[in-house]
Amino acid sequence: MNWWKVAGGILGGGVILAIGLLVGHFGISKDTKPQWVKELDTDLDEEFIKEFMKEVDNKRIEENLRALSEKPHVATSQADEDLVQLILSRWRDPQIGLDEVKEERYDVFLSFPDSKNPNNVAVVRPDGSINNFTSQYMESPLTDDQKHPDILQPFLAYAPNGTVTGKLVFANEGKISDFQNLAKTIDLNGTIAIVRYGGIGRVNKAINAEKFGVIGVIIYTDPKDINDGKSDPRDSYPNSWYMPPSGVERGSFKENFGDQLTPYYPAKDFTYRIQESQIKGISNIPAQPIGYEDAKKLICNLSGSEAPWQGSLGCTYNTGPGFVQTSLFSNSDVQINVYNKRTIKSSANVMGFIRGAVEPDRYIMYGNHRDSWVHGAIDPSSGTAVMLEITRVLGSKLKQGKWRPRRSIIFGSWGAEEFGLIGSTEFAEEYYSKLRDRTAAYINVDIAVFANASLRAQGTPPAQSVIFAASKQVKIPGDSSLTVYENWKNHFSRDSPHYGQIPRLGTLGIGSDYAPFLHYLGITCMDLAYTYDTKKTSARIYPAYHTAFDTFDYASKYIDPGFTSHQTVARTAGNVLLRLSDSLILPLGVRDYVELLENYYNEAEKQFLVNLNLHKISLEPLKTAINRYKTASETLEETIRNLKETDETPLRIRMVNDQLMLLERAFTNSMAFPNRLYFSHVLWATRSSGFATFPGLADAYQQATETDTTEDWHMVHHQLTIAIQAVESAASTLELATKL
Repeated sequence: MNWWKVAGGILGGGVILAIGLLVGHFGISKDTKPQWVKELDTDLDEEFIKEFMKEVDNKRIEENLRALSEKPHVATSQADEDLVQLILSRWRDPQIGLDEVKEERYDVFLSFPDSKNPNNVAVVRPDGSINNFTSQYMESPLTDDQKHPDILQPFLAYAPNGTVTGKLVFANEGKISDFQNLAKTIDLNGTIAIVRYGGIGRVNKAINAEKFGVIGVIIYTDPKDINDGKSDPRDSYPNSWYMPPSGVERGSFKENFGDQLTPYYPAKDFTYRIQESQIKGISNIPAQPIGYEDAKKLICNLSGSEAPWQGSLGCTYNTGPGFVQTSLFSNSDVQINVYNKRTIKSSANVMGFIRGAVEPDRYIMYGNHRDSWVHGAIDPSSGTAVMLEITRVLGSKLKQGKWRPRRSIIFGSWGAEEFGLIGSTEFAEEYYSKLRDRTAAYINVDIAVFANASLRAQGTPPAQSVIFAASKQVKIPGDSSLTVYENWKNHFSRDSPHYGQIPRLGTLGIGSDYAPFLHYLGITCMDLAYTYDTKKTSARIYPAYHTAFDTFDYASKYIDPGFTSHQTVARTAGNVLLRLSDSLILPLGVRDYVELLENYYNEAEKQFLVNLNLHKISLEPLKTAINRYKTASETLEETIRNLKETDETPLRIRMVNDQLMLLERAFTNSMAFPNRLYFSHVLWATRSSGFATFPGLADAYQQATETDTTEDWHMVHHQLTIAIQAVESAASTLELATKL
C-alpha cells in the first residue's frame, strides 16, 4: 500500500467532513452537538503526554544504541542495509508498529576510499623515496571496536584523486585571512598546506587554498580545539572522553547538500544527471585528513618564522615552507596521495507514517539519519535510538487504540546524510509540493546526546514556544526538582526584551537533515540534543566525532552512563512532537520573529546607513515592513487567545492553523540566491560576511564596499528589496489570518 495515499485517500472524505462541520456549526446547538463533532474540537491531552513521558525507557534506548552501533555502517554498506531492515521490522511490528512503513530508494552519487590502495600523506626525498614518515592508514586498535574489518579508512568524501608534492606550510584553519597572512612573506604557489579543523567548513579550506596557488591540503584536529589542550595518550580514550592521538575526523568534502548530479530533482533511475565537471562547490585539489599524532611530526619540524597561530602539539608552530635542516625531514617535501572512488549506489530512506484522526493532510515530521562514518554510536545512532523509543511508545498506544494524533506524523530514517544530507534532500525534492503545502513543522534529532549537562535547542523563532513548553514539563536526570527548561536557562541564557531572561534558542545552518526542509521548503524546523557544559570544556564538538572511537563503549562510559540524558531528550522531543501533532491550534509563536527582525534592522542601520544614504538607498521601507509584521503578529496572537476561549468552528481554527503553518514559507524567495543551490529562506541562508543581518543584504553590502562599483551597489538595493518583500509577505500572511 502506498502510504502517501493513506492521507490522500482520506481527502476524498474531506469534502463530506467539511459539509458535516458546517452543518455541525449552523444546525446544531452547542449543547446538542453529537460526539463526533465534539471530537473535532478536542485539544491536546496533557495526561497522555505525562503517560508518554513516563513510559520512555532508558534501558530500551541503551539496547537500541547497542544494536545500532554494533558494526560500522557507512551509507549503502551491508551493515547500513541491515539497519534498514531493523527499522522496517520495528515499525511494522503488530504490537508497537506504525500505520504504514515504506522504503524510499534513490540512486545517489557517493565517494569512497580504495580499500586496496589507502590514501596517505608521506614525506619524500627529492628522488621520490619515502623519508621516515607515512601517515597511519587506520586508527590505533585501542579496543576491539577499532579492529572491525569493515572500518572505513580515513578520507574526505569527494576529495579529488591525485598525487601532489610540495613544500609544507601551516595555514591555521585555512580561512582566506590565514592564507593572506602567509602570502605576505611566503610564495604559496606549489605548496601543500596543513590546516586544522574549525573556523570554516572542511571543503572551504581547500577551495581557499587553491586561490593562493596551494596544490594540496592536509587536515587534522588540534588537541587545543578538541581535547582542552591535552595531547598525552594517557589523557585520552579509553581513559577519558578525549580524542586519542591517532583519531581522524572523516567527512564530506563539498559545499552543497543533496545528490551532486541531480540538483533539484530526486536521484531516480530516470533522472537527468549533470556531468561531474559541472558540480559546484567541491575542491579541485587533493586533500586528506590525519590524526594529531601524525600532524605533530610534520608541524613540529617546520622551518620558517613562528606562526601567529599556536596549538597544543607540544612545540612551537612555524609557518614553513619546508622543514628545518636539523630534522629527519631536511631537504624533503610532503606528498599527498588520494585514491578515492566516485560511484552511484542505491541508498534507502525508511519512512514511517501515523495517520491523523482529524487533519490527516497536515504533517508533523520527525527525522534523523541512519548512516555513519564508522560505528557512529553518537553520530547518528544516539538520535536513532531515541527515535525508535519514541515510536515504540506511540506505536503501542496506537495499536492498543488508546491514541491517534490530530495531525499525521511522518518519521524519517534518512540515508547518506554524512555525504551531504542526501536522503532528506532527495525526499524533499520528490515530494516538494506535498510537503510544502502540508507540513507544519520538522523536528530533527541527529546527535541526541553530545554530553550530559544541558539541553541544546536550535530552531526558527516560531518553534521557541513549543520547545519551552515541553522542556518545562521534563525533569533533568537525577534531580526531580529541576526542569530541563531551568537547567537549560542556567547553562545557555539570553535577555529578551519581551520575555526577560530565557534559554537561548540557537540558529540552524546546514549541519543536519533540517536543512532541505528549512532552506528549500520553508518549513518551521528545530534540532534538539543534550550537550556539554561549555564552562568545563572548550571542545568544539564531542572528541570522538567521525572517528573509529565513536562506539557504544565510548558512549556508555563517557557520554551518557545510564542513558538518562538520552531518556530526557526522548521525553522532550516526544513532548514537542505531541504538542505539534495534537494541539487544536498549532503551538507556533509568530510574534517571536519580531525580535530577530528588529535585531536585523538595527544591525543594518548601524553598519550600513551612512553608505546607503550616499547611494540613495533607504532603509525606511524595511522599518515600515517590520512594524507592520509586529502589529500583525500581535493581533494574530490576540485572535488565537480569543479562539481558545470561545466555541469556534473547526474550520475557522483550521484556517488559522494554515496561516501559522505557512508563515515560514512567506519568508522564502526562490530567486533570492540564484547562484546558490536550495537556499531560498531570506532570513536563514548562510552568509560569508560578518554582519548579523539579512544574509543577502549583508553579503551584497560587503561586496559593494570592496569594489565600489555601480553594479554591486545596485545589487545591495536588489537584496534590500528582497528582504522588504519577504517581511511584507509574512505580515500579509498573518493579516489574512486575523481577518477571517
